Amino acid sequence: MAEWLPYSLIAVALWGAVGLLQKLGASRVSAHSLFVWLTIGFALQVPFLAPGSRLASMAASEVGFGLLVGLTNALGSWFLFAALERGAQASIAIPLTALYPLVTALLAVLLLGERLSGRQWVGLVLAVIAGLLLSYEAPQQPDRSAAGSASETAG
Repeated sequence: MAEWLPYSLIAVALWGAVGLLQKLGASRVSAHSLFVWLTIGFALQVPFLAPGSRLASMAASEVGFGLLVGLTNALGSWFLFAALERGAQASIAIPLTALYPLVTALLAVLLLGERLSGRQWVGLVLAVIAGLLLSYEAPQQPDRSAAGSASETAG
């Protein structure tokens, strides 16, 4: 087994669980509060991760990139929390936001000059179709029993 595979599988399991926790949290507290606690959760990990890093000797460009990564990650998290707080179903919103690699792939092609094979382009198109199918919600049908009971009480 490749050395990286267990780490990837653990990440999948943790990110899968975090989707459920995000929905539970967003239905109990505001997106702002959930974001603050997410940030504190990240900060609590720093003492465990800092000893293996070279924070003190980082160049300004490395710090800048790190801050930019943190900022975009944090904003993405907040917008997801806001969607969940506003009633998004976790089973739809979480997988939909997990399509972010589409943006990464397109930006890599446009800004980094990377090339995708025909098969990879087909995969991106299928991912877009999956996102559209996932986010489609059928129009709400009026509840006939409620309308019928309202007319009965009026008459």
